[in-house]
Amino acid sequence: MSQQTVSKSDIVRVVIVEDYKLTRVGLRYALNEIENINVIAEAQNAESGLEIIKNERPDVVLMDLGLPGINGLEATMQIKAMCPDTKVIILTSHDREEEVIASLGAGASGYCLKDIDPVTLSNVIKNVSKGACWIDSNVAHLALKLFPKPECTEIMPATVSNDVKTRLTEREQEVLKLLVQGKSNTQIAQELIVSVHTAKAHVCSILQKLCVDDRVQAAVKAIKEGIVSV
Repeated sequence: MSQQTVSKSDIVRVVIVEDYKLTRVGLRYALNEIENINVIAEAQNAESGLEIIKNERPDVVLMDLGLPGINGLEATMQIKAMCPDTKVIILTSHDREEEVIASLGAGASGYCLKDIDPVTLSNVIKNVSKGACWIDSNVAHLALKLFPKPECTEIMPATVSNDVKTRLTEREQEVLKLLVQGKSNTQIAQELIVSVHTAKAHVCSILQKLCVDDRVQAAVKAIKEGIVSV
């Protein structure tokens, strides 16, 4: 699909780090057919990928976990330290609990399994580039492990969630529900008919009240504690 009429600022620049050539070529071909996405480079290992990312500063990196040499987790941490604004989406066949949790802990904004539909993947890339988080529905329940159950069994989960709900304003609860759906600040602003600045302020307030560091943790905690329903 031609991107000649699309503003450069709207195009999401993507780097693929994947050791299987056939997978890289297939991803590049499929994604470059999608409007507003441009695969600018690819690498077969983390070492060469990190060098490319350092020079190109892409918007999004599609990162395999099982790479030779430096693995995908270590590479993700290095990317976030080197290019904080670059978003990392893990694209892997691994669906084990430890990999899901470790990937999110390393700073990944998305976790996709390799059987994902290309159109869905393109939407994930676009949304993640705007600040959203996305976890494949087949492994989303594993992300709940990020928040272990309280040691005190006398406090019921409903009490915890109700306490959080009382701290959140009605508008913040609306924003949190959209955040759980993977909406970016821009999409939240459009949905609630407010400015992007206002939407961002609500998200920051929510993170503080939920005592979490980022949107992924906020979404996971909101689901686990029943603060919002999905």
